Amino acid sequence: MTDLAIDETPFAEPLDERLGAVQPAGRVTLHWLGQAGFVVSAGGRRLVLDPYLSDTLGIKYRGTATPHERMMAAPITVAGLGPVDLALITHHHTDHMDPGTLAPLAASRTGLRFVVPAASRDEALRRTGAEAARLDAIDAGDTIVPWPGLEVTAVRAAHETLELDAGGHHRFLGYVLRFTVSGGAVTLFHSGDTVPFDGQVEEVRCLRPDVALLPVNGRSAALLARGVPGNMTLDEAVALSEAVGAGTMVAHHHGLFAFNTCDPERLAARGRQGGSAVRVVPARTGLELRLGRV
Repeated sequence: MTDLAIDETPFAEPLDERLGAVQPAGRVTLHWLGQAGFVVSAGGRRLVLDPYLSDTLGIKYRGTATPHERMMAAPITVAGLGPVDLALITHHHTDHMDPGTLAPLAASRTGLRFVVPAASRDEALRRTGAEAARLDAIDAGDTIVPWPGLEVTAVRAAHETLELDAGGHHRFLGYVLRFTVSGGAVTLFHSGDTVPFDGQVEEVRCLRPDVALLPVNGRSAALLARGVPGNMTLDEAVALSEAVGAGTMVAHHHGLFAFNTCDPERLAARGRQGGSAVRVVPARTGLELRLGRV
């Protein structure tokens, strides 16, 4: 297989203008939407992962012990996303399965399909308002091919714990996305919300991810007592990336809610640090990643 090239390109124009420009052929292009959200373009197709572009949680929790006031504005509107072919949702928490984002997406793009955990199928139907025929409800270990050139495999995630519904389906998922581009395949691993757990490395490593998109906001007993389960720390995310063979890690799930983020200076310093088996890229708006084989 040829080597993976990753170009980090800062840009100053609004994200909707950037997405509207001609996308480079033979590349997978990645932009952060905030929190765990990404928009990915490849081969003339576009998908979104866990988009949270509304203020649903800010309204819901205003005045509580865990106010969800945005520290950063959404970098784009639902309309500004342009054509979207697929939306992948990792679990039912609102900053990942947001009715304020998904319902307008579903209503305005009748060809859009949704990939959701089987454990959250009914909730996804309610929050998106989409017809059942537009939902692919899958479980860990399942693989689907939304279109030629993209293969999606669901893997387990442990949002502090591995949880099953009454039907034995995993409540929390991650997705491994394998894109076929000129020169070979480019494979992304979006873990969803997770902590490290036994068997995780072996489950993901065999899928050979090139780039890992991992949460780094950490966890605490105090937040868990308030009903806010956490994620990996930065160090744990780097270790997981190295263990599964991903040479690049995009650190996300930070900078949106003040009560549930990470130290931005430490994250930035880790991004500048060289000499490691894993290249750490802190997710930020105004940064485009282009991935391809050379």
